[in-house]
Amino acid sequence: MDLFKSNSKGDENLPAISTAAIEELRQKARKLRRDVITMIYKAASGHPGGALSVLDILVVLYYMVMKIDPANYQDPDRDRLILSKGHACPALYAVLADRGFFPAGFLESLRKIGSPLQGHPDMCKTPGVEMSTGSLGQGLSVANGMALAARLENSRRRIYVILGDGEIQEGQVWEAAMSAAHYRLDNLTAFLDYNGLQIDGWIRDVKSPEPLVEKWRAFGWNVLEVDGHDYTSLLEAIERAHAQKGAPTMIIAHTVKGKGISFMENQIDWHGRAPNKDEYARALKELEK
Repeated sequence: MDLFKSNSKGDENLPAISTAAIEELRQKARKLRRDVITMIYKAASGHPGGALSVLDILVVLYYMVMKIDPANYQDPDRDRLILSKGHACPALYAVLADRGFFPAGFLESLRKIGSPLQGHPDMCKTPGVEMSTGSLGQGLSVANGMALAARLENSRRRIYVILGDGEIQEGQVWEAAMSAAHYRLDNLTAFLDYNGLQIDGWIRDVKSPEPLVEKWRAFGWNVLEVDGHDYTSLLEAIERAHAQKGAPTMIIAHTVKGKGISFMENQIDWHGRAPNKDEYARALKELEK
C-alpha cells in the first residue's frame, strides 16, 4: 500500500501498519508541524497548542483511513471530517495542502484578508473543509446529520468529528451525544483531543468533565481510550470503531498540548499565541532534528 494514499475503497479492515510505515508517518507529522508553526508565525496570530496536539489524529485519518480524493473532493460518497475545535485549523490546513486539496503556497496567507485560510475553517472558501467551525460545541450535531444522511442514502461513507476537551463543557455536545446514541449512528466516530488544557488553564480546574469514560458510556456510546500520538493505537481504535454495530464510538485520545516543541508542551501560554522570531527559530531547530 502507498502510505500516503487514503483507504480509497473504504474497507472496514484497515491495512496493517509496519514499523517502516510508522516512521514515515512520524516524518510526515514532523514536516506538517513545521508547516503549522511557520504559518502561525507568519500570520503573527493563531492557536499552536491545540493544532499541534490534534495533528497526529489528522495524519492517521487523512493518510491511512479516510475515503477521499483531492481531485474530486465533492464526491458524494467521500468520508467526512469535521474539526469541531475550529481554532486548531492550521493543522487541518497543513494536511489538506499536503494531500493536494489546494496549493501549499496558500499556507502563507493564513488569517490574511481575502485568504481562503481564515482563523477558523470556512467550508465556502477552503476545498476539503466540510463544515465552518469556530463556535464551539456545534460539530457533533452536524456530524449526526451527516451520519443520518449517509444511512438514508444507503452510503458506506463514514463521518469523523474531532472535539476539544474544553469544548465538551458546552451543553449542545451532550444533546448531540444523546441523539447519536438514540439513532444508533455506528457510522459516526468521534475523537476527543484530550490535552488537558483550555484557554483559562487546566480543564480539571476550570470545569472538570470527568469521569469521561463512564459519562460517554452512560450516554450510550462505545468508548475507547488511546495515546493520541501513537499511530498504531489510533489505527487499532479506528478499526474497532468500524466494527462496532448499533452505537457511535468515542475515541478519547490523550494528547499533549504543543506536542513536538519542547517549550510549548503542556504550557497554557501557547493556547493562542504566535511565536516570535527567536521562538520560531528554536521551534524549527527542534523539528528538524
